[in-house]
This record gives sequence, C-alpha cells and structure tokens, in this order.
Amino acid sequence: MKSVSRYHPLLVMLHWVLAFLIIGALVVGFFGLAATPNAAPEKVGILRVHMAVGMLILFLTGIRFVIRLRTPAPAEATTGYRLLDRIAPLSHYAFYLLVLLMVGSGYTTGILAGLPAIVFGGSGAPLPATFMIYPSWVAHGYFATLLVGFIILHVVAACYHQFVRKDGLFRRMSFGRRVSHPYARDPTAASPTLIDSARPRAPR
Repeated sequence: MKSVSRYHPLLVMLHWVLAFLIIGALVVGFFGLAATPNAAPEKVGILRVHMAVGMLILFLTGIRFVIRLRTPAPAEATTGYRLLDRIAPLSHYAFYLLVLLMVGSGYTTGILAGLPAIVFGGSGAPLPATFMIYPSWVAHGYFATLLVGFIILHVVAACYHQFVRKDGLFRRMSFGRRVSHPYARDPTAASPTLIDSARPRAPR
C-alpha cells in the first residue's frame, strides 16, 4: 500500500463517532444502569438505550475494522522505546477484542434474562431482581472497567506523542489532505519533513 500521512477520512469519522458512543455507553452503564435498581420504572428505558447503542457500536466497529485492513495507514508512530513500540499495535487490536467481549457478555446477559422481549418487545414482564446472578453480567462489569483503563492509556499515549515527542500524532486521526509520497511535505506540518532535510543545501 502507498504511504500516507493520515488515515482514511471514513476511518477518521468512525474513530471519533465510536469514541463518543463507547464513552457514552460506559457512562450510562456505570452511572445509569449500575445506579438504578431493577425495580425502578425507568430501568427499562435505560436498558433500551444502552443495548441499542451496544448494537450500533458492534456494527460500526466491524465496518471500521474492515476499512482499517483495506486502506493505507500512516507509518507506526515510534515512542523511542522498543518495547512500547512492539506493544502499541497489540493494544489497538485489544480494543477490538474488548468491544467484542463487552457486547458479547452484555447480550449473553440479555438473552439469559429475557431482555429482548422486556426491553424491545413490550412484554410487560418484570426485570430480574438483580443481574448479578448471571456470570456474564459480572464479566461485563470487569470488561467495562478494563476498557476504561485502555481508554485512559490511549489518551495518555496520544498526548505523550503530541505534546512530549511533538510528532504531530493528532494530525493522523484528523481530516485533511493525505500525502501519497512517503517523503512528501505535509502542508499542515509545523516543521520540514524528510524531503526537506534530505535536499542538498547550497554551500555558504
């Protein structure tokens, strides 16, 4: 694949949409579902939103994964530490795995608790007294906590690149002209790229 300076625009859009949806789903889960008793009338409405967003996240994540495999991507950003550079790509795939585990454990709980009929079918049946009787729900909570940790780590790593190493990492996941030549000048770059540094200079 040809070298580019930014990810595909559709991939950029999906990245930020999914970031918003995943964080929103986590907020609803921790501060909505966990804080609301199953006997509360509003619990079904919260579950409806949470489950619908979960389905949307799974669908968009699948699309994003396919686009990521089929479109050129910028070269891997280096941290300056060999071990961290080897771990970084694995952490990206771990995000996909965690999303699958989150959705899988959530909907396993939904099936075991009969939630599709209650939440979307309007059956009028009561919710179980607690979801803690389902191991998949317990796992769902652990996966959610782990996902929060990965998000924090992701943000810290991105800020390290942008503000400490000053390698312009944020440009990679933003909209703009994609450079096709590996040594072409990125018009958004604050400093010359390799083509400028490699060009012979006139003697003084």
